[in-house]
Amino acid sequence: MSQKTVEYTHGHHPSVLRSHSWRTAKNSVAYLLPHIKPDMTILDVGCGPGTISTDLAANYVPEGQVTGLDVPGVLEVARKHAAEHRVANVTFTPGDAHALPFPDASFDVVHSHQLLQHVADPVQVLREMRRVTKPGGVVATRENDFSGTIWWPELEELNALHQGYEKVARTNGGEPNAGRRLHVWAKKAGYPADSLTLSSSTWCYYTPEERAWWGEVWAERTLSSNFAATALKNGIYTQEGLEKVAETWRKWGVDEDGWFSMVSGELIAKVKN
Repeated sequence: MSQKTVEYTHGHHPSVLRSHSWRTAKNSVAYLLPHIKPDMTILDVGCGPGTISTDLAANYVPEGQVTGLDVPGVLEVARKHAAEHRVANVTFTPGDAHALPFPDASFDVVHSHQLLQHVADPVQVLREMRRVTKPGGVVATRENDFSGTIWWPELEELNALHQGYEKVARTNGGEPNAGRRLHVWAKKAGYPADSLTLSSSTWCYYTPEERAWWGEVWAERTLSSNFAATALKNGIYTQEGLEKVAETWRKWGVDEDGWFSMVSGELIAKVKN
C-alpha cells in the first residue's frame, strides 16, 4: 500500500528548534509522569531537539534508559543537548515512525509529543508504537488541536492565521486538529476502547518574558520556517501577507494585555498482557 506524501509543516529552522527546546517533561508530558518508574525503558518517537527525552532520562528514569527517534539532522541538536547536561542514559537514533526500527515488545513506555499531526498515517504510527511496547506497558501521545488555540487581543492577522495555518498543514499532508482525534485513531489502530484514558491540557503565555519570546519566535517562524515556503508555493499567503502576520506577532509580544493559550489532547493506552 502506497503512503501519501507528507512534509513537516514547521521544519527544523533554528526558530522552530528554539520553541521546541522550551519543552520539558513537566510542561509537555505531565499526564504521562505518574505512569513512569525509575528503571523503565522509554522510546520518544519524534524527539526533536531532545529536551523532553533528556529530561525524562535525567530526572524520571535515572536507573532506566531513554531512546529518542527522529530524522537525522535534528538528532545532532539532541545529542549536543544531552551532552551539555551530562546525561548518559539517553541515546538518539534515526528512523521512520511508520516502521520503527526495533523488535516487538522493546520498551516499557512509548510516547510521542506533537508528532501525529504531522505524519502521513497516524493510525500506522500508533500501530507501530503499540508493537514495540512491552505487554503491561504504556503508549502515550499528546497532540495540539489548532482550532482550540485562543489569544487576546483579537488581532485581525492572528485571527486569519487560524485558517491559513490549517490550510498549510493539510497541504503538507497533516492534520492540525489532531488532539480531538487521538482516541479515534487509536481504535482504528486496534487499541481496545477500554484500554484508553483521555485528557487534555494547555500551554499559556502571558508574562512579559513569555510574550516577548513566543511573539518573536513565531514572527521568525512565520517568515523563515517550512510554513512560509508551503504558504507561498501554494498561494495561501503572499510575502506581504506573511510579513503582516510576523509584524502582528511582534505587536502582540509587547502588548501588556497579550495572552495566548493552546489546548492539546492526550491519550494513555495500556498494552494488555
